[in-house]
Amino acid sequence: MTLRRILNINRYKLLGLFLGMFIGVALFSNTAYATSSTTTTDDGSSSSTASSNVDTLSPSNTVGGLNITYNNNGEGGLSANIKILLFLTIISLAPSILIMMTSFTRIIIVLHFTRAALNTQTAPPNQVLVGLSLFLTLFIMGPIFTQINDTAIKPLDAGEITQEQALETGLKPIREFMFEQTQTKDIQLFLDIAQKTDIENQDDVPTTVLIPSFIISELRSAFIMGFLIYIPFIIIDMVVASTLMSMGMMMLPPTTISMPFKILLFVLADGWNLIIGNLVKTFY
Repeated sequence: MTLRRILNINRYKLLGLFLGMFIGVALFSNTAYATSSTTTTDDGSSSSTASSNVDTLSPSNTVGGLNITYNNNGEGGLSANIKILLFLTIISLAPSILIMMTSFTRIIIVLHFTRAALNTQTAPPNQVLVGLSLFLTLFIMGPIFTQINDTAIKPLDAGEITQEQALETGLKPIREFMFEQTQTKDIQLFLDIAQKTDIENQDDVPTTVLIPSFIISELRSAFIMGFLIYIPFIIIDMVVASTLMSMGMMMLPPTTISMPFKILLFVLADGWNLIIGNLVKTFY
């Protein structure tokens, strides 16, 4: 056994011992301890009573060293710790919300189809495509975000509305955007799956039904646009393959010869202007 291997094994043992001690201290450091207090009665005798350091006025659940307090103010509200936990949860889900409930999905898929049709492999790179998709999403969703800020966030910060009212008001612009981009058959599909039949208007459609319906519609639209983008480049591949076969160059890959012609056609037609322009116009 080499010296390096022995050092690595000892290092792992020390690390495990340290983690075990840390977990043990964290679990048992905040346990309740009893304190005693002495009271004097009218006849001069004294009595000792034991009390605990746990606050009995606020209900809590204590598991080891973890103390979760709820209903802290006695009015049915959440404590500050739980609010922070919920806020961090929402922040962690923000990327998924941005991708699934905005125009990002359609844009990024169409851009990937464009790169695949050009057969340029990694040009533009993924970072450029994602960055372009994000900025286009902010451009398209800008008025909606502004409306949410004016009607929900600012009044909530000023204390004019409650959190429930702010959530309901903030969802309305997003729901209107998704309804405009979602096909009726996709909404009906998830309504049938959820067995909801008492739907009379858009306000009766649950958000949990609207979001997957919107995603399916976005995928369908993106794939249709990707197919249309592929058509001119497939024609170039067919022409180049037929030319090489007629010249007897069957061992030469047609994609190697066709790629420069694809790039030339894309540049001469101002492809990025056409694709981005028409892609953004599909949301208006």
